[in-house]
Amino acid sequence: MAFAQLVLIRHGQSQWNQENRFTGWVDVPLSHVGVEEAVQAGKLLAKKGYHFDAAYTSVLKRAIKTCHLILEELDELWLPVTKAWQLNERHYGALTGLNKDEMIAKHGAEQVLLWRRSYALQPPAMKAGDPANPSADPRYAALAAKDKPLTESLKDTLVRVLPYWESTLAPQLKQGKRIIVAAHGNSIRALIKHLDGMTEEQIVELNIPTGSPYVYDFDEKLGKVRSGYVKDF
Repeated sequence: MAFAQLVLIRHGQSQWNQENRFTGWVDVPLSHVGVEEAVQAGKLLAKKGYHFDAAYTSVLKRAIKTCHLILEELDELWLPVTKAWQLNERHYGALTGLNKDEMIAKHGAEQVLLWRRSYALQPPAMKAGDPANPSADPRYAALAAKDKPLTESLKDTLVRVLPYWESTLAPQLKQGKRIIVAAHGNSIRALIKHLDGMTEEQIVELNIPTGSPYVYDFDEKLGKVRSGYVKDF
């Protein structure tokens, strides 16, 4: 039996996932499909006997709602839920809101794949006056200017996710806690890259599906005992 347990889940399908648009920090709700994915994830976790001591999400409603629906299925809505901007999706810069197929037609599949999956390449930056600029959002009002990006690579995302892992998530696990993190494709990719020691080349191939819980079992020293999708165990 694991000493501590971490379950990572990318939010259910959002409306912009459904429309094949780059989303990033825009606060887009779940689609009807996404709601059902979250409910089914909760049912799966309940069936497999999972329980949690605490939950963490980003400050974006698609992750928050996913977390809520899962905890409801587990009858654990009473658990403390911490919302952290550090767990947000990566910021897609000027690509935000654009259709991915249209961008492939304009820039080519290889370039769009690099923007989406490469480790260090940033998409073109969002203009400061863009309505989607985080600087205009009250939920980020207390953040320093350096923490309000106009674009991010996966490497940039890891720069904000890793300190949160070290300061908040890892200490909980070292106490033997069972925690669930409902976040986003790239914040989860960043965390998995760190936990599994993946190379920059390997991370390009990693895709995180919506609504599929991924579990890490740890020993007392936070060494990985096993990891994989919950459905596979």
